[in-house]
Amino acid sequence: MSAPKRQRTEDYVLYYWPGIPGRGEYVRLALEYAGIPFTERSSDLMNTLTSKSKVGTPPHFAPPALQLPSGRVLSQTANILNHIAPRCGLAGELGSRLNTHGADAREALRALDEDALEKAEEERAIVNQLTMTALDLQDETHNVHHPVASALYYEDQKAEAARAAKVFRETRIPRFLQYFESVLVANPATAMAKSDDGPLAKTYLVGSQTTTADLVLFHVVEGLQFQFPKRMGKLRETKRYENVFQLHERVKGEKGVKEYIASGKRQEFSMGIFRHYEELDGEE
Repeated sequence: MSAPKRQRTEDYVLYYWPGIPGRGEYVRLALEYAGIPFTERSSDLMNTLTSKSKVGTPPHFAPPALQLPSGRVLSQTANILNHIAPRCGLAGELGSRLNTHGADAREALRALDEDALEKAEEERAIVNQLTMTALDLQDETHNVHHPVASALYYEDQKAEAARAAKVFRETRIPRFLQYFESVLVANPATAMAKSDDGPLAKTYLVGSQTTTADLVLFHVVEGLQFQFPKRMGKLRETKRYENVFQLHERVKGEKGVKEYIASGKRQEFSMGIFRHYEELDGEE
Protein backbone atom coordinates (compact mmCIF):
# COMPACT_ATOMS: atom_id res chain seq x y z
CA MET A 1 0.00 0.00 0.00
CA SER A 2 1.49 3.35 -1.02
CA ALA A 3 1.95 6.21 1.40
CA PRO A 4 -0.83 8.81 1.39
CA LYS A 5 -0.31 11.68 -1.02
CA ARG A 6 1.29 14.65 0.70
CA GLN A 7 -0.34 18.07 0.46
CA ARG A 8 1.29 20.46 -1.98
CA THR A 9 2.70 23.66 -0.51
CA GLU A 10 4.97 26.46 -1.70
CA ASP A 11 7.54 25.74 1.01
CA TYR A 12 10.87 23.94 1.00
CA VAL A 13 11.93 22.18 4.19
CA LEU A 14 15.58 21.29 4.77
CA TYR A 15 16.29 18.38 7.08
CA TYR A 16 19.77 18.61 8.57
CA TRP A 17 21.79 18.37 11.77
CA PRO A 18 21.77 21.45 14.01
CA GLY A 19 24.82 23.53 14.87
CA ILE A 20 27.08 22.91 11.85
CA PRO A 21 27.11 24.06 8.21
CA GLY A 22 27.84 20.53 6.95
CA ARG A 23 26.48 19.26 3.65
CA GLY A 24 23.24 21.10 4.25
CA GLU A 25 25.08 24.38 3.66
CA TYR A 26 25.21 23.81 -0.09
CA VAL A 27 21.41 23.62 -0.21
CA ARG A 28 21.11 26.70 1.99
CA LEU A 29 23.44 28.64 -0.31
CA ALA A 30 21.42 27.75 -3.41
CA LEU A 31 18.10 28.75 -1.88
CA GLU A 32 19.51 31.90 -0.27
CA TYR A 33 21.12 32.90 -3.58
CA ALA A 34 17.77 32.56 -5.34
CA GLY A 35 15.82 34.28 -2.56
CA ILE A 36 13.59 31.22 -2.12
CA PRO A 37 12.28 30.86 1.45
CA PHE A 38 12.73 27.62 3.33
CA THR A 39 12.52 26.28 6.86
CA GLU A 40 14.74 23.78 8.65
CA ARG A 41 13.97 20.77 10.81
CA SER A 42 16.55 18.97 12.91
CA SER A 43 14.66 17.24 15.70
CA ASP A 44 14.24 13.45 15.60
CA LEU A 45 16.07 13.59 12.29
CA MET A 46 16.87 9.99 11.44
CA ASN A 47 13.55 8.63 12.69
CA THR A 48 11.83 11.12 10.42
CA LEU A 49 13.94 10.43 7.32
CA THR A 50 13.46 6.67 7.58
CA SER A 51 9.72 6.83 8.27
CA LYS A 52 7.44 6.00 5.34
CA SER A 53 4.53 7.79 6.98
CA LYS A 54 6.56 11.00 7.40
CA VAL A 55 8.64 11.24 4.22
CA GLY A 56 7.23 8.58 1.89
CA THR A 57 9.37 6.15 -0.07
CA PRO A 58 12.16 5.41 -0.51
CA PRO A 59 13.52 6.00 3.01
CA HIS A 60 16.62 8.17 3.23
CA PHE A 61 20.07 7.04 4.32
CA ALA A 62 21.24 10.33 5.81
CA PRO A 63 20.67 14.08 5.69
CA PRO A 64 20.64 16.50 4.03
CA ALA A 65 17.17 15.92 2.67
CA LEU A 66 14.87 18.49 1.14
CA GLN A 67 11.09 18.42 1.14
CA LEU A 68 9.84 19.91 -2.12
CA PRO A 69 6.66 21.95 -2.61
CA SER A 70 5.05 18.76 -3.97
CA GLY A 71 5.63 17.06 -0.62
CA ARG A 72 8.22 14.68 -2.11
CA VAL A 73 11.47 14.42 -0.16
CA LEU A 74 14.85 14.10 -1.89
CA SER A 75 18.24 13.34 -0.37
CA GLN A 76 21.92 13.29 -1.45
CA THR A 77 23.50 16.73 -1.76
CA ALA A 78 24.33 16.67 -5.47
CA ASN A 79 20.93 15.20 -6.31
CA ILE A 80 19.11 17.95 -4.40
CA LEU A 81 21.19 20.67 -6.03
CA ASN A 82 20.67 19.25 -9.50
CA HIS A 83 16.91 19.19 -8.93
CA ILE A 84 16.52 22.74 -7.62
CA ALA A 85 19.21 24.35 -9.83
CA PRO A 86 16.88 25.31 -12.73
CA ARG A 87 14.36 27.00 -10.44
CA CYS A 88 17.18 28.79 -8.61
CA GLY A 89 18.67 29.95 -11.91
CA LEU A 90 21.80 27.95 -11.04
CA ALA A 91 21.87 25.39 -13.86
CA GLY A 92 23.47 27.70 -16.42
CA GLU A 93 21.79 30.03 -18.88
CA LEU A 94 20.47 27.12 -20.94
CA GLY A 95 20.11 24.57 -18.16
CA SER A 96 17.96 26.91 -16.11
CA ARG A 97 15.35 26.78 -18.88
CA LEU A 98 14.49 23.33 -17.52
CA ASN A 99 12.68 24.99 -14.62
CA THR A 100 9.24 23.41 -14.18
CA HIS A 101 8.07 25.54 -11.25
CA GLY A 102 5.10 27.67 -12.20
CA ALA A 103 2.85 27.90 -15.24
CA ASP A 104 5.04 30.43 -17.07
CA ALA A 105 8.16 28.30 -16.63
CA ARG A 106 6.40 25.16 -17.86
CA GLU A 107 5.04 27.02 -20.87
CA ALA A 108 8.53 28.29 -21.74
CA LEU A 109 9.91 24.78 -21.38
CA ARG A 110 7.27 23.34 -23.71
CA ALA A 111 8.24 25.96 -26.30
CA LEU A 112 11.83 24.70 -26.55
CA ASP A 113 12.64 22.82 -29.73
CA GLU A 114 14.54 19.53 -29.69
CA ASP A 115 17.95 21.16 -30.20
CA ALA A 116 17.43 23.74 -27.45
CA LEU A 117 16.17 21.09 -25.06
CA GLU A 118 19.19 18.89 -25.73
CA LYS A 119 21.59 21.76 -25.13
CA ALA A 120 19.78 22.70 -21.92
CA GLU A 121 20.00 19.15 -20.60
CA GLU A 122 23.68 18.95 -21.50
CA GLU A 123 24.54 22.20 -19.75
CA ARG A 124 22.64 21.16 -16.63
CA ALA A 125 24.60 17.87 -16.64
CA ILE A 126 27.92 19.72 -16.99
CA VAL A 127 27.04 21.94 -14.03
CA ASN A 128 26.18 18.84 -12.01
CA GLN A 129 29.43 17.16 -13.08
CA LEU A 130 31.49 20.07 -11.73
CA THR A 131 29.35 20.29 -8.61
CA MET A 132 30.05 16.64 -7.87
CA THR A 133 33.79 17.10 -8.44
CA ALA A 134 33.85 19.94 -5.91
CA LEU A 135 31.95 17.68 -3.49
CA ASP A 136 34.62 15.02 -4.05
CA LEU A 137 37.17 17.53 -2.76
CA GLN A 138 34.98 18.14 0.27
CA ASP A 139 34.84 14.40 1.00
CA GLU A 140 38.62 14.04 0.73
CA THR A 141 39.06 17.02 3.06
CA HIS A 142 36.87 15.36 5.69
CA ASN A 143 38.74 12.08 5.36
CA VAL A 144 42.01 13.78 6.32
CA HIS A 145 40.98 14.05 9.97
CA HIS A 146 39.09 10.74 9.90
CA PRO A 147 41.22 8.53 7.62
CA VAL A 148 40.48 5.24 9.39
CA ALA A 149 36.77 5.50 10.17
CA SER A 150 34.26 8.30 10.64
CA ALA A 151 32.85 6.42 13.63
CA LEU A 152 36.13 6.82 15.54
CA TYR A 153 37.26 9.96 17.34
CA TYR A 154 40.05 12.00 15.77
CA GLU A 155 42.15 11.24 18.86
CA ASP A 156 41.94 7.52 18.00
CA GLN A 157 43.54 8.06 14.57
CA LYS A 158 45.91 11.01 14.99
CA ALA A 159 48.96 9.22 13.59
CA GLU A 160 47.06 8.13 10.48
CA ALA A 161 45.57 11.62 10.13
CA ALA A 162 49.02 13.21 10.19
CA ARG A 163 50.15 10.96 7.32
CA ALA A 164 46.95 11.60 5.36
CA ALA A 165 47.21 15.37 5.90
CA LYS A 166 50.75 15.53 4.53
CA VAL A 167 49.75 13.80 1.29
CA PHE A 168 46.57 15.84 1.03
CA ARG A 169 48.39 19.14 1.48
CA GLU A 170 51.19 18.27 -0.92
CA THR A 171 49.27 16.63 -3.75
CA ARG A 172 45.51 16.54 -3.48
CA ILE A 173 44.74 20.20 -2.78
CA PRO A 174 46.97 21.43 -5.63
CA ARG A 175 45.53 18.84 -8.01
CA PHE A 176 41.95 19.89 -7.36
CA LEU A 177 42.77 23.59 -7.47
CA GLN A 178 44.66 23.14 -10.73
CA TYR A 179 41.72 21.25 -12.21
CA PHE A 180 39.23 23.99 -11.36
CA GLU A 181 41.70 26.65 -12.52
CA SER A 182 41.88 24.88 -15.88
CA VAL A 183 38.08 24.76 -16.11
CA LEU A 184 37.84 28.49 -15.41
CA VAL A 185 40.53 29.35 -17.95
CA ALA A 186 38.98 27.10 -20.63
CA ASN A 187 35.42 28.44 -20.21
CA PRO A 188 34.68 29.89 -23.68
CA ALA A 189 32.02 32.26 -22.31
CA THR A 190 34.63 34.25 -20.36
CA ALA A 191 37.86 33.42 -22.20
CA MET A 192 37.89 36.71 -24.12
CA ALA A 193 36.33 38.90 -21.43
CA LYS A 194 38.13 42.23 -21.07
CA SER A 195 37.73 45.60 -19.45
CA ASP A 196 39.42 48.94 -20.11
CA ASP A 197 42.15 47.83 -17.70
CA GLY A 198 42.80 44.51 -19.43
CA PRO A 199 41.57 40.90 -19.16
CA LEU A 200 38.92 40.15 -16.55
CA ALA A 201 39.29 37.38 -14.03
CA LYS A 202 37.72 34.16 -15.24
CA THR A 203 35.45 33.35 -12.32
CA TYR A 204 32.58 31.31 -13.79
CA LEU A 205 32.88 27.55 -14.17
CA VAL A 206 30.07 27.29 -16.74
CA GLY A 207 28.87 30.11 -18.96
CA SER A 208 28.84 33.62 -17.54
CA GLN A 209 26.47 33.31 -14.62
CA THR A 210 26.63 31.67 -11.21
CA THR A 211 25.77 27.98 -10.98
CA THR A 212 25.60 25.42 -8.19
CA ALA A 213 29.15 24.43 -9.17
CA ASP A 214 30.36 27.96 -8.32
CA LEU A 215 28.51 27.96 -4.99
CA VAL A 216 29.87 24.56 -3.98
CA LEU A 217 33.44 25.43 -4.95
CA PHE A 218 33.10 28.71 -3.02
CA HIS A 219 32.10 26.87 0.14
CA VAL A 220 34.77 24.18 -0.25
CA VAL A 221 37.50 26.81 -0.70
CA GLU A 222 36.15 28.59 2.38
CA GLY A 223 36.31 25.30 4.29
CA LEU A 224 39.85 24.58 3.11
CA GLN A 225 40.96 28.03 4.24
CA PHE A 226 39.53 27.26 7.67
CA GLN A 227 41.03 23.77 7.91
CA PHE A 228 44.40 24.50 6.30
CA PRO A 229 45.02 28.27 6.61
CA LYS A 230 48.81 27.97 6.25
CA ARG A 231 48.68 25.70 3.22
CA MET A 232 45.95 27.65 1.45
CA GLY A 233 47.74 30.91 2.12
CA LYS A 234 50.93 29.54 0.61
CA LEU A 235 49.10 28.18 -2.43
CA ARG A 236 47.46 31.53 -3.03
CA GLU A 237 50.85 33.22 -2.93
CA THR A 238 51.97 31.13 -5.91
CA LYS A 239 49.35 32.86 -8.15
CA ARG A 240 48.80 29.52 -9.92
CA TYR A 241 45.15 29.31 -8.87
CA GLU A 242 44.25 32.99 -8.94
CA ASN A 243 40.96 32.49 -10.81
CA VAL A 244 39.79 29.96 -8.22
CA PHE A 245 40.44 32.42 -5.40
CA GLN A 246 38.81 35.20 -7.42
CA LEU A 247 35.74 33.00 -7.89
CA HIS A 248 35.60 32.62 -4.11
CA GLU A 249 35.67 36.39 -3.66
CA ARG A 250 33.09 36.97 -6.41
CA VAL A 251 30.58 34.51 -4.98
CA LYS A 252 31.08 35.92 -1.50
CA GLY A 253 29.82 39.26 -2.81
CA GLU A 254 26.97 37.89 -4.94
CA LYS A 255 23.46 39.16 -4.30
CA GLY A 256 21.75 36.67 -2.02
CA VAL A 257 25.00 35.19 -0.72
CA LYS A 258 26.26 38.54 0.54
CA GLU A 259 23.03 39.18 2.41
CA TYR A 260 22.99 35.64 3.79
CA ILE A 261 26.49 36.06 5.24
CA ALA A 262 25.67 39.50 6.66
CA SER A 263 22.50 38.16 8.31
CA GLY A 264 24.45 35.98 10.72
CA LYS A 265 22.47 32.91 9.68
CA ARG A 266 25.48 31.28 8.02
CA GLN A 267 26.92 28.95 10.63
CA GLU A 268 30.63 28.96 11.39
CA PHE A 269 32.90 25.99 10.82
CA SER A 270 33.63 24.02 13.96
CA MET A 271 33.57 20.24 14.34
CA GLY A 272 31.78 19.27 11.14
CA ILE A 273 33.28 18.35 7.78
CA PHE A 274 35.93 21.08 7.85
CA ARG A 275 37.92 21.00 11.10
CA HIS A 276 41.08 22.87 11.97
CA TYR A 277 43.78 20.95 13.78
CA GLU A 278 47.00 22.96 13.98
CA GLU A 279 49.12 19.81 13.77
CA LEU A 280 47.56 18.84 10.42
CA ASP A 281 48.34 22.14 8.70
CA GLY A 282 51.58 23.20 7.06
CA GLU A 283 52.88 25.41 4.27
CA GLU A 284 54.56 22.77 2.13
